[in-house]
Amino acid sequence: MGLTNSQYNMIMRDYEIQQSANHADMLRRSEEIYSRFPEFSEIDRKIASMSTACARRLLDDETSSVDELRKQIGALSAKKEKLLTGAGYPADYLEPHYRCPDCQDTGYIGSKKCHCFRQAAIDLLYMQSNLREILKTENFAHFSFDYYSDSILDPVTGLTALQTAQRTCRECRRFVEEFDVHFENIFLYGDTGLGKTFLSHCIAKELLESTHSVIYFSSFRLFELFADSAFGRSGEEAANELEQHIFECDFLIIDDLGTELVNSFVSSQLFHVLNERILRRKSTLISTNLTLATFADTYSERIFSRISSNYTMLKLIGDDIRLQKKISRQGA
Repeated sequence: MGLTNSQYNMIMRDYEIQQSANHADMLRRSEEIYSRFPEFSEIDRKIASMSTACARRLLDDETSSVDELRKQIGALSAKKEKLLTGAGYPADYLEPHYRCPDCQDTGYIGSKKCHCFRQAAIDLLYMQSNLREILKTENFAHFSFDYYSDSILDPVTGLTALQTAQRTCRECRRFVEEFDVHFENIFLYGDTGLGKTFLSHCIAKELLESTHSVIYFSSFRLFELFADSAFGRSGEEAANELEQHIFECDFLIIDDLGTELVNSFVSSQLFHVLNERILRRKSTLISTNLTLATFADTYSERIFSRISSNYTMLKLIGDDIRLQKKISRQGA
C-alpha cells in the first residue's frame, strides 16, 4: 500500500477519534439507562463481581464452580436485556456500537488491515491526488474510440488514428496491470485535445483504487510550487512536504508539459524530479502537446535523453476531440 508515514498516521488518528466517540456514546447511553432504571447499576455490579470471581477460580484451577457462576452471569444478562426491551430499547443498547463491527474501529483484524482501513486509504489518496471529482467520469469505463478516425494515418507507423489510440490504450492498461512488478514511466504526446489527460486520469483511477498514492499536477502549477519553495514564498515545512509528495508518491502525473514558461530554473527542477524519481524507481507520466523534436529543442538534451531512455513513448494522433464534441452539440 502506497501510504507515507504521515498518511498512515492520519488514518490511525481518525480511528482513535472514532474510538473516543464510541466510548463517549456508550457512556451517555449507560448514564441514561442507570438514571431511568437504578437496578441496572446493581445488576452490572453483580456481573462484574461474578466475572472477577470466575477469573480467579480459573486461575486457581477451581473449575467445578465456574459453570455455576457463568449460569448466574447469563441469567443476570438476560434480566438486563428483558428490562431494556420491555422499556422499548434495543437489546444491544448498552453494548459498544462500532462504525465497523468487523475490526471494532481499530483498523485491524488480528495483524491484517481491515477492509475499512483499505477504504479509508483509498479515500485519503483520492483526496490528496487532486483528482476526486474528475475521475468519476474520466476513466477506462468511459474512454471512447468513437472520436478517432480510421482514415487519418501516421506516416511514421502507418497506423490510423483509431489504431494508434487502441494501441496506446492497451499500453496504458498493461502499465496498470504490471505496475507492482515492473517499474515503468510513460511519455504521452500528441496534439491538443486528443485524450492524453483523459488517459492519464484512467491510469490514476485504477491505481488509486488499488491504494497506490497518485499526485496530479499541471506543469504550470508544479513549477509554480517549486518556485514558491525555492524563493522562500512557502515555509520550510510546506517545502519539505511538497518534496516528499513529489518524490515519494507511487505515481506522479505532470500534465501539459511545455505550456509553462521554460527557463533554466524550470529545466533544472524538471531534471531533478525526473532523475530523483527514476533513482527511487517511482513511476511518472508526462503528457505534452509538443512534438518530440520541439520537446528536445525546448528542454535540455540531458532531459530529453533521460526521458527517451527511461520512458515508454506513446503517441496520439487525429482531430481535436473537444472541437468534435462542440460541433456535434451545435448540430444537435
